[in-house]
Parts: sequence; C-alpha cells; structure tokens
Amino acid sequence: MAMNLNEIENLIKEAMPDAIVEIQDLAGDGNHYSATITSSQFSGKSKIEQHKMVYNSLKGRMGNELHALAIKTKEN
Repeated sequence: MAMNLNEIENLIKEAMPDAIVEIQDLAGDGNHYSATITSSQFSGKSKIEQHKMVYNSLKGRMGNELHALAIKTKEN
C-alpha cells in the first residue's frame, strides 16, 4: 500500500515540529517521492545523521509502504 504526501509530511513534522517539508511525487504512483526538509534540529549534524533523523521519523514505513524517498536536508 502506497503512502500519500500528507502522511509523509505529518510523520516528519511529528518528529520535527519546526520542519518545513516540501514533497514531490516523482512518478505519480504514490511510491516514489522527493522531500526537502528544513529544520533547526539538523544544526551541527552531518548529512548522514540528518537523513537518519528523517528515516526514523517515518517509523519503519521506508521500504514497506514507502518504496523510494530522495531526501534533501537543510539547516534552518
């Protein structure tokens, strides 16, 4: 079962309330997304740590309901 944009955004904002989240459906299939997340919580963290924070916010849905997510993170 695919995830929609709002579900992804809500999960990220639940974990990072100050996040500005921009999501695009890359293939129109509800399985391939690109997300740009801006948050002050990324400050002082490596890109790998920032991406792990995003993956953790998805609570195990990555690879299951959510097939592919390209992530771009920015410090606020």
